[in-house]
Formats: sequence, C-alpha cells, structure tokens
Amino acid sequence: MKLKGRIALVTGSGQGIGLATLKAFGAEGATLIVSDVVAERAAAAAKELTDAGYKADNVRIDVGDKASIEAGFDEIVKRHGRLDIFVNNAGIGGNTPFLDVSIEEFEKIIKINLTGAFLCAQAAARQMVKQEPLAGVRPKIVNICSLSGQRGGKGRTAYGAAKAGLDLITRVMTTELAGRGLNVNAIAPGPIETDMAQLAHTGGTREAYLFLTSQGRYGEASEIAKAALFLCSDDADYINGVTLNVDGGFGSQGLQYPLPG
Repeated sequence: MKLKGRIALVTGSGQGIGLATLKAFGAEGATLIVSDVVAERAAAAAKELTDAGYKADNVRIDVGDKASIEAGFDEIVKRHGRLDIFVNNAGIGGNTPFLDVSIEEFEKIIKINLTGAFLCAQAAARQMVKQEPLAGVRPKIVNICSLSGQRGGKGRTAYGAAKAGLDLITRVMTTELAGRGLNVNAIAPGPIETDMAQLAHTGGTREAYLFLTSQGRYGEASEIAKAALFLCSDDADYINGVTLNVDGGFGSQGLQYPLPG
C-alpha cells in the first residue's frame, strides 16, 4: 500500500492512460479523483473504480478553460482537504503537416496541451506547497509529455511544440519547487495502444511506429501507469526533473536495416 492515505488526481482520466494510472494508484491505497472534460465519462470511470473496490471521486475539468481548472481544483480541496499526487495527463492529438497547419489548429493544441497543462500544474503545486504535508511524504507531480516533444516527427508541429514546452516546464518546476518539498518529473510515452492511437495510427503510420520501436509492439496504458506509480511513490523521492521515456526503445533508434518493403 505505497500510496495509502494520499489524494491522487489525474486529468483526462475517464479512459485510456489516465484511467489505467488511477487503477494502479488505487491498488496501492490512494483515494482517486477522476477528472475529464466529459462529466458523464468521469462519473462512469469513478463508478468503475468504486465497483472495483477503490475509493474514488470525480470532477469535471476542462483543461482548455482557466475558470474550469480553478473551479475543479477548488472543489477537490473542498471535498478532500488536500492534494498529494497530480498526474497532468489530459490532452488532444494533432498530425497535420507543417505547411498545412492552420492557426486555429495550432492555437487549440497549444491551449490544451501546453497552456492548460501549465495551469493545472500550477494549481496543483500552489495547493501542495501551502498544505500541511503528510508525515514523511513528498507531494508528487508527473507531467505526461511525449517522444514527439523530443524528435522531429512528421505532422507534429503543434503537438510536438506543446509537449516540448511541457517538458521544459517540468524542469523549471523542479528547479523552483524541489526546495519546497515537491518532486516534479515527466513521462514521455512512445506508441501506446489507446483509443486515440487506434483512430490516428492507421496504415503506414502504425507500420512505421512498429518498425522504429525496437520491441516491435505498441505499449499498453498499464505500462505508463506503472511508471507513474513509481514516480509518485516514496521510491522516487530523490528523483527530480527527469523525463522518463516509456517507449519500447522508440526514442533510441538510429538507422535500421532492412528498410520496410
């Protein structure tokens, strides 16, 4: 029960990686808070967690809306009195070639994946630094970044820029907040089998990911959840400012032979 007595919030946790992460946290004793832009999805996920024997609550947070973020975090503190773990997971995809990206698409992706993630991380950190800490427990924040923020993938102008920015924000947070008792790290998933990936990774895209991933498969949401659990546990108390790539070797690949086809 590594997280017993701790309050854990994961944004975008009505499904996919976020929900898998809450399940991992629940198995270790945390009180779980589901957050999703779709209120019905958040409520359904919370019921699923409760039915599985975990203590779960839910709140609607639209990370693209500053007022919704503020109201959501206020409600969480009102109900639970504190926040010990925050995983900054909510986001949207984008895969438009550089010459074709509209300003509307670019601004939407930046608003949700970077500005919204920044506001959520700031709200979580502000609560964590002012609350009375649990005995011997350092609050933990994990930002979900991406390999697209580290490499120049085709079609990743807006998405990659947002995730690269969040990676840098993680390092700044560490620099400023480590001395105030917080641990801040990031996870950069590679290709993960989620609903979003099944919609976006079709045909040649999926083939290319498999070719460039040394383990030859997509990862599972539960594998990101295990990494998040480690970084949010006491086992990671001396790990700060790290971006952990959970990618099956995708980020380390160089020239490969034989070439596809």
